[in-house]
Amino acid sequence: MIDTMDSAVFGTLSLAFGLGLLVGLQRERAGSALGGIRTFPLISLLGAVCGLLAGRWGGLVVAAGFLGVASVALLANLDKFHHSEEITGQTTEVAALLIFAAGALLTTEYRSAAIVVGGLTAVLLYLKQPMHAFAGRLTECDIQAIMRFAIVSLIVLPLLPNAEFGPYRVLNPHEIWWMVVLIVGIGLAGYVSYRIFGRRSGVLLSGILGGLVSSTATTVAYARRVRESPPVASLSAIIIVIASTIAAGRVIVEVAIVAPRVLSAVVLPLAAFLVLMMVISVVMICSVHRDGNDMPEQANPAELKSALIFGALYAVVIFATAAAKDYFGDRALYGLAAISGVVDVDAITLSTARLAAADRLGADTTWRVILTAMLTNLLFKTGVAWALGSTRLLLRLVLPIAATLAGGLALLLAWPQT
Repeated sequence: MIDTMDSAVFGTLSLAFGLGLLVGLQRERAGSALGGIRTFPLISLLGAVCGLLAGRWGGLVVAAGFLGVASVALLANLDKFHHSEEITGQTTEVAALLIFAAGALLTTEYRSAAIVVGGLTAVLLYLKQPMHAFAGRLTECDIQAIMRFAIVSLIVLPLLPNAEFGPYRVLNPHEIWWMVVLIVGIGLAGYVSYRIFGRRSGVLLSGILGGLVSSTATTVAYARRVRESPPVASLSAIIIVIASTIAAGRVIVEVAIVAPRVLSAVVLPLAAFLVLMMVISVVMICSVHRDGNDMPEQANPAELKSALIFGALYAVVIFATAAAKDYFGDRALYGLAAISGVVDVDAITLSTARLAAADRLGADTTWRVILTAMLTNLLFKTGVAWALGSTRLLLRLVLPIAATLAGGLALLLAWPQT
């Protein structure tokens, strides 16, 4: 009979073997001279065994095992250096050291972290060519913007005071900047996807990426394209609606991150609105048959100037929201949402969600204010499409936008109070 302790040990060794096998399989396929499908499972098992022995003999056992693996990698590199003048990368060697450490980490209370490290190692090794291609497509301006985002998220954010200031105690520098990092991070993820898939990404993917980066910017770009080339009005209308649909999905994600405690109370009507927009998008896609479409050049959303502008806008909106509720009650928030929605839906979404999480705003009012802002923003984008595009583009948008607005108004009026 295997007792509980032996079962735990065998489980740890099995996980270590599996992680090593996963990384080793990738290295074997890549033709690594240092190690492959047999070597890496042995390295991860060695890490797990050293970790288990460290419980009795101390952490020096793990250190000795790590130095042993490092020595083997060093000797292998010396041999390569003597037999070849070509300078090669050290990815496999670093992966070997990391998989040993992951094996040792499996023996601690951080087992989940060890599994994640092993899985990410295998994925990073596998994605060598796509990652190199993506890096090659980045411009110097893109690199600078990404570095600035790293500065504002990893350096500035931890330094800001985490305390409330102002008359209504709603202006928290740390939380305000965290909202900036959240929104810019979502936009940056869409921009990275755009760089990976390229400009010719297809109608559906163009709309999705446009919604992740900025649905308003996507509307402006495709409206201008219609003015230059009127025949693309139908495709541009589809992409604008898809981008707006993704923007509606972004709102739900933002509420889930900022106010998870109230998500269950506000998600159903917002999800119903999202489903309505998805259905309209599918109908529009099915009505036009086309393989792909060139996506206009997108601006990098990680620019420091735009981050500062959003931070200031968010601070103004959350202060105005608290003041409007204090002076005029909840009904005043709808007018504020209508005004804010023209400029930016994210700011009013995050501010109302934060107030709801602090029990300063009811769940019913929260989702209705957010939906009001989304409807106003949709109207604004339709006007932009008409002004910068053409009447032909407006006609393509009238029915889907009218259906969306009707559905949103029906939710506002008919959804029961909770």
